Amino acid sequence: MSINSRLTWPILIVAGACYGLIGIVFALPTSNVRIWRLAAWAVSGVIYICHILYEQYSLRSRPLTTAVHVALGVAIGGFVLAVGANVHAMMIPSHAPFWRYRVALIAWPLITGVPAFLVALVAAYVLAWAWSRSPA
Repeated sequence: MSINSRLTWPILIVAGACYGLIGIVFALPTSNVRIWRLAAWAVSGVIYICHILYEQYSLRSRPLTTAVHVALGVAIGGFVLAVGANVHAMMIPSHAPFWRYRVALIAWPLITGVPAFLVALVAAYVLAWAWSRSPA
């Protein structure tokens, strides 16, 4: 196990947990809902960008590795959100059919992880290109 892999896994797990918790906690307020949702997007975006920069500049990961790690963190966040939705559905009397919540356990990580991978891959290649062109 390399030093990079020992440093990567805790970071992507923490980032994923943060994405999920941000999505859950920022959905709790019942007033100014739109502002809270935008704030959740903004905070999650900062975590996403910081994760890409950490992988590229601190760990010196390759662009594909960076994209995979970032996408896994986002997918973990999607899974945490799906678990939160399942728990919420069990706690309220009126909800959609339970099978939809079970599908979300697989669908939400895919729906969030795949676009996160594609955007992170492009960003990592751009950062790697910019890094290689900068004067030493």
